[in-house]
Amino acid sequence: MSNSDPNHRTPSPPDPNPMPPSSWAKKTGFRPKFSGETNAADSGPITTPKPKPREPDPNLDLEAGRVTPPPTANGDKALPPPKKRRDSDGVPKTSILSTNGQAPPPPPRRTERHEEVVDGDGFVSRHSHMKYDLRDSPGLVPIGVYGIQQYLSILGSLVLIPLVIVPAMGGTHEDTSMVVSTVLFVSGVTTLLHIAFGSRLPLIQGPSFVYLAPALAIINSPEFQALNGNKFKHIMKELQGAIIIGSAFQALLGYTGLMSLLVRLINPVVVSPTIAAVGLSFYSYGFPLVGTCIEIGAVQILVVIVFSLYLRKISVLGHRIFLIYAVPLGLAITWAFAFLLTEAGAYSYKGCDTNIPASNMVSEHCRKHFSRMRHCRVDTSQALKSSPWFRFPYPLQWGTPVFHWKMALVMCVVSLISSVDSVGSYHASSLLVASRPPTPGVLSRGIGLEGLSSVLAGLWGTGTGSTTLTENVHTIAVTKMGSRRAVQLGACFLIVLSLVGKVGGFIASIPEVMVAGLLCFMWAMLTALGLSNLRYSEAGSSRNIIIVGLSLFFSLSIPAYFQQYGLSPNSNLSVPSYFQPYIVASHGPFHSKYAGLNYVLNTLFSLHMVIAFLVAVILDNTVPGSKQERGVYVWSEAEVARREPAVANDYGLPLGVGRIFRWVKWVGL
Repeated sequence: MSNSDPNHRTPSPPDPNPMPPSSWAKKTGFRPKFSGETNAADSGPITTPKPKPREPDPNLDLEAGRVTPPPTANGDKALPPPKKRRDSDGVPKTSILSTNGQAPPPPPRRTERHEEVVDGDGFVSRHSHMKYDLRDSPGLVPIGVYGIQQYLSILGSLVLIPLVIVPAMGGTHEDTSMVVSTVLFVSGVTTLLHIAFGSRLPLIQGPSFVYLAPALAIINSPEFQALNGNKFKHIMKELQGAIIIGSAFQALLGYTGLMSLLVRLINPVVVSPTIAAVGLSFYSYGFPLVGTCIEIGAVQILVVIVFSLYLRKISVLGHRIFLIYAVPLGLAITWAFAFLLTEAGAYSYKGCDTNIPASNMVSEHCRKHFSRMRHCRVDTSQALKSSPWFRFPYPLQWGTPVFHWKMALVMCVVSLISSVDSVGSYHASSLLVASRPPTPGVLSRGIGLEGLSSVLAGLWGTGTGSTTLTENVHTIAVTKMGSRRAVQLGACFLIVLSLVGKVGGFIASIPEVMVAGLLCFMWAMLTALGLSNLRYSEAGSSRNIIIVGLSLFFSLSIPAYFQQYGLSPNSNLSVPSYFQPYIVASHGPFHSKYAGLNYVLNTLFSLHMVIAFLVAVILDNTVPGSKQERGVYVWSEAEVARREPAVANDYGLPLGVGRIFRWVKWVGL
């Protein structure tokens, strides 16, 4: 029966040609939501035609984080995720935080460098923003330029650790020069080994800040406080023994395949606070040492901040020199400024000589200004003059390593934390430069080789282990250079440079206050890089917020309890104030009849990164949460990787070595 009411209108059928989803998403600011905690409330009832039933999608891949959103109001197909945008550093970003899973299938043709390729799931090809990918070889000159650039950009991470630990061991400027040359040599060799037979990703190996705190704890052990003659060599041999045992444990984790099982417990919510705690743990060392010559230390920090933040977008010949070279440029400018002050007589006091110890000075005037002269003047070091032009670092150059089980056990735990750090670096770098993330076997192989690399570092005597430098991932993203050929050529250049003794002497001559200023920036960067791993999870989830917050807070509070236990305000300690947190082994709360066990427990629980890791790994693996919410790392499946030539070329071992590992599937493709 027809309706005679003139005001009645028959509902019009749905538009057969609706607005394209991408345009609709751009105009309305649509953001797909995956967490129930962040869904926006409905603004009111809307009458819409009944949505059509959908057929199940056979290509649904929950492991890769590609969840089909619910149908829209008009019954059309769900909107694809919005295309990636670029941030101020040129790195693509998207509102969807679950892109840490499987890579999209490779396109049938190779595209131009700056052409965006969107697959059927709406993901943009990873290579659209990179100048050179993993297997590219653009020519000797570009490779050489980019290779040297990679190492200059992370210069602070390579050379600053010896400038901290050698003086703490009682070493001279000449000892510091020799250790710096050794670090450069071992870093070049281990980088070549890792790229060839490890993960095969363009990651630089070197002394990690993960090893700095336990090294300082061993250096400040009670049994070493009374040493006088050859204190440096004695403590170095103790460090070598501990590093060799801890690194052998790491190699065992990797090559037995245990790491591929352990990695199931390691996700962004675990990696993030663990790495962040490494940077935060040195707050007592940074600015207190800068304050010994505030006019130079503060200038050092400010110059680096201006270069890396305010001038980061300035490009010269296509290179963001101020962002990439913030540390070496800041060091050069501050050093020149300090040199001018020294030559102008700002730190010259009549009748005072910095070569005379303060205890032997007769004049009260000289004793008063001794600290200022020692920290502010740039001509107090004789390392450059005393260094030879040629020196070849060789194994066991400090003597035969000394092995003590209590120090070795501490380093075993530290090597595990180092592996957690490397897992995050492998995943982040593979998303930038490779066709897919590595398989668990490739990851185990990389960790195993890092263990062998640290064994070499222990034999040569660098004072720390060798591991993947987290800062390298940031450099790859900024420079857009992902070619492993460039990093290999840079490693060869580093080896040649290490043979020139004057280079080590020049680096050892950097004034201590400038080292502290650079370290303030480096540790802040390391903290930020650690927290940036949360972008692979739902950072706004209350679950993740609470876990990360608890991990970071207790990583600061629990070690503070151990470090302050048993110390009275009037305690007369034989170490500087900035080293006091590392003498906990002598006064910690554990006091059983087993002195070795007391040493291990007091030392481990005073390390911030250990507490952060324990809290995060327990909570993340016991508190319920979806894979999408946790941001679970999704590694490539071995069977799929073997069938894809691109993945095999990315991670396959060269020179026929891969045939050996065919029978050892847990460390191969």
